[in-house]
Parts: sequence; structure tokens; C-alpha cells
Amino acid sequence: MFSQTDFTHMERALALASRGMYTTTPNPRVGCVLVKNGEVIGMGFTQPAGQDHAEVRALKDARARGKDPRGATAYVTLEPCSHFGRTPPCAHALIDARVEKVIAAMEDPNPAVSGRGLTMLRDAGVDVRCGLLANEAHEMNIGFVSRMTRRRPWVRMKVAATLDGRTGLPSGESQWITGEDARADGHAWRARACAILTGIGTVREDDPQLTVRAVDTPRQPQRVLIDSRLDVPMHARILDGAPPWIFHAADADPARIDALRDKGADLVELSNEHGKVDLPAMLTALADRGINELHVEAGHKLNGSLLREGCVDELLVYLAPSLLGSSPGMFDFAPPATLDARPHLKFHRIDRLGDDLRILARFAEANVASELR
Repeated sequence: MFSQTDFTHMERALALASRGMYTTTPNPRVGCVLVKNGEVIGMGFTQPAGQDHAEVRALKDARARGKDPRGATAYVTLEPCSHFGRTPPCAHALIDARVEKVIAAMEDPNPAVSGRGLTMLRDAGVDVRCGLLANEAHEMNIGFVSRMTRRRPWVRMKVAATLDGRTGLPSGESQWITGEDARADGHAWRARACAILTGIGTVREDDPQLTVRAVDTPRQPQRVLIDSRLDVPMHARILDGAPPWIFHAADADPARIDALRDKGADLVELSNEHGKVDLPAMLTALADRGINELHVEAGHKLNGSLLREGCVDELLVYLAPSLLGSSPGMFDFAPPATLDARPHLKFHRIDRLGDDLRILARFAEANVASELR
């Protein structure tokens, strides 16, 4: 169905899409390549929200080169949109340009599109094919797919630990367990996320900035804090700069609410029956605010709570070749009754970074929340 030439051009389109890794949120990362008579005549990738999508950028690029897109093939990493949002439908732009063929990597999971763009193109007489390098395109937009299909972000929990699973000394000292390469890589994962989340325990102990510093990025992710009673110190660095979103419970002190709002914080009350922040409801709220990928950097208590509530999709674990013994671990939750009841994950990637290992592991289809309760 697809030729080696098709694979080559779609790989180029995916490489273009990756150039929007830090900038397209809340939109998906999309790349487009226009090919005519064996020649690449236009290329583009989706710009920040409200600006041109990949297909329109590629068409503009072709015309700027003096190339006519009529009769061309468009390789696009996601189904061209068919609805009016902040920008007009890309399917219309391709039809108006009279392209001959569209090869898409995958259908758009957005219910407002979901096959309609491909149908629109076919109805206009365009030869449409879909499914080329679909897995790679899905990985590029795993958070967008999650938000569209599950109404929750893709949640990635990052932990740095020793080989015996310890994250710091009993005194709280934890900087630095891993080396510079691993720390820089962690910042790259921060940069691709839409938001970075932590808990009040980490703020009290480490006073983190929760910003991207070790890699260049044109955008800082939104910072999110879980703080049931609003105990965050007024001098905490998370309150500096762009206002954080703070999720709290119903019994928070009204005076603290007023003081934090005066500092610009966006406060959201979401309580469960235990007087804590309702974590699954928080994920829905974040999705409603356009968060595709949520990067968690928290302590073992909040990590355990998120796992217990089924709020984690994958673990990003950096393991250093060292040991700490009886020190805090990565997660705090009650052990399962049997080995068969333990949560199962699948290794997605294992890489070496300097002297450390990076493990990306994803939870199996089993219900994590029910296994940990």
C-alpha cells in the first residue's frame, strides 16, 4: 500500500512535527510535506495556537518557492482538520489547492474531526490513504490523544533514584542522585510537557522552581501544585513568575485563599470524601484547560496517591549506580495482598545517559487503582 518513497516523506513530516514539540500545545504536533513529480515543494509544521497549521504552512512554503501545489501529494502526520476553530479547516485548504493525494499517518482523535477530514477530502476527489507510520505519529501526540479520547492528560511520573530505589537521605537531602546528563534529559521531558505538577511536601522540602533550565525552550510549562490546606509558604519559588495553578480542598483557610490570589495564583477547589484533593477530578480539570501531557515531579507520598488512584500512565525513572539503604523510596502505598495482585508495567525504553539508566515504563491494561487499594 505504501512505497519506500512514501515512508521517506512521512519520516520527514514526523521530523517536522517534532520541531513543534515545545510550542504547539494545546494543539497536536503535526508536520506536512508536499511532493510533486518526485520533488519536495513545500514543508511546514503546526505553529503555536491560533497560528497556521502544518498543511497551511506547507502550502505557503510551496508558493513562496514559486511552486504550484496542484497535483501534489501531501504527507501529513495527522488527519487534516475539518472544522473551524481558531483557524479555518486544513482539509479545505488542501482541496482549494487541488492537491491530488493525501497520505495521513493517523486519524485525528478529536471528536470534532475523527475521520471527517479524510471524508471531506475523498468527497472532493482527493486520493486519501491513512495509516503510514501511525505508531510514530501516535507517540508524537500521546497526550493529545489521551485528552481527546479519555478527557485526561497523559501523566508521566519522573523519579530519580539509586539502584535500591531510594530517592534521598532521611534528612531530605537528594541533590544530586543522578548525573548531569540525566538531569538535562529530565528538563527536556519537562519542556515537552504542557504542565509540571508537584505537591506541598516537595515545595516545603526542596522549594523547587519547576521550570525548564537545562535545555533551551521557547515556552515554560504551566506549574501545578497540589496543596489541600494551602500551606505553601508565601516566599516559595513556585509563586514567582507565571502564576501557578493550585488545587486545594474545601477546608482551606479563606485568608490563605485571598493571600494567594493576591499573588496571582489560580486556585481550584476539588475535594474528595477524605478532605483531600480529588486527583482523578483534577486530571479532568487539567484536560478541560488544554493540558495534553502532565509531568509529575513529587515526593513518595503524592506519587503513591497518584498511583493508587490510577492517575499515572507511565514512569520515567532515572537510576544511578549507587545505594542509599534505609532511606525514602519512590512511592508510598500499601503492598498488594499477593504477588499476582501487584501492578504490572511494560518497559517501553531503556537507555543509558552518562553513568545512569533511563527507564520509561508504561502500565499494563489492568486497573492500577483497584490493584493498589
